[in-house]
Amino acid sequence: MAAEIAVERRIDSSKRRLIVEAAIVLAIALFFILVVPLLLSDFRLNLMGRFLALAIVALGIDLIWGFTGLLSLGHGIFFTLGGYAIAMYIKLQIPESASSRLPEFMSLYGVTELPWFWKPFYSFPFTALAVVLIPGILAGLLGYVIFRNRIRGVYFSILTQAATIIFFNFFNGQQKLFNGTNGLTDFQTIFGAKVNSPGTQYTFYILTIIVLVFAYALCRWLTSGRFGRLLVAIRDDESRVRFTGYDPTGFKVLVFAISGALAGLSGAFFTLQTGIISPNSMNIAFSIEMVIWVAVGGRASLVGAILGALVVNFAKSLLSEKFPDIWLFFQGGLFLLVVMFLPDGIIGWLRTRGKDLFRAATGRKRIMTYPSLEEDPEVEYERKNLGD
Repeated sequence: MAAEIAVERRIDSSKRRLIVEAAIVLAIALFFILVVPLLLSDFRLNLMGRFLALAIVALGIDLIWGFTGLLSLGHGIFFTLGGYAIAMYIKLQIPESASSRLPEFMSLYGVTELPWFWKPFYSFPFTALAVVLIPGILAGLLGYVIFRNRIRGVYFSILTQAATIIFFNFFNGQQKLFNGTNGLTDFQTIFGAKVNSPGTQYTFYILTIIVLVFAYALCRWLTSGRFGRLLVAIRDDESRVRFTGYDPTGFKVLVFAISGALAGLSGAFFTLQTGIISPNSMNIAFSIEMVIWVAVGGRASLVGAILGALVVNFAKSLLSEKFPDIWLFFQGGLFLLVVMFLPDGIIGWLRTRGKDLFRAATGRKRIMTYPSLEEDPEVEYERKNLGD
């Protein structure tokens, strides 16, 4: 009976914690939707929308690296594929009065008929699915080939990096199909509205926040409960997980596919707000930047992934404006600072050292694990006379 009561109390406590967390997330989302636009100019608001879109891919990186221990250096592939999918749909929104029914760059290269794989992107439902499914399926297939052969650690990172080089060179050389190194740009209309108008961009901003909230909820759900504990177990000791009877391959493929799908979503919303997608998003440096965002915010902390993406990218934007010649030195110094003094990221510091500093500043005592021992006079006597 006592055990049942304890279980019920634990369940009630978990429910209350989830309700409080959901309320906090909703409040933050409403703050970004209603208050932030009043505080920022259109230019800064557009930047905020872009960085919130990048926070979605940061969640995916944290899901596979922070919780599962898979350091991917190739998420630029999935990010860019999602961007190309939405860009292809927009490029096909050609007015009937136009002289050519082809995207303008194809005419420059002598293309007279729309390639077969472009035609499904006339449909928005297909495009919406493609933004998620194409990166997700590709990530799943790539993950299956790698994880089936029990490749992990630095070799996994090298293979994802090699895949990035392959896709970058492929898209970079496809002038007739994807406009090569210039990528897809000069977006005009979507659903009859001008893509670059302030109203349309604000709509993209709101949609980005909504998708980010759902992405956070998905990752929070995946990383809690038994599935989340299994991911952490794979990260900490995969061999022991195999010994207990689990096959980590399927779980790693699944979580890698979900991470790739989140990267595709991120790429689509980032493309809508920047107005361009090109093979440059597939370069290795950009994929490494994604990892840095998570490291700065704090591994295995979903809030840290979002915070890291916002902090690093805003710092990058502001420093490049104030110090256009030397801002890269500041960026490098920021990363060195995090590695040397904040190895667990911002959130990790707040949970440990930051909490202690707050208690000291407010005069609150530190909560001890065994308060009865702290109050025991014999223990106090031994500390004074024999040392801690």
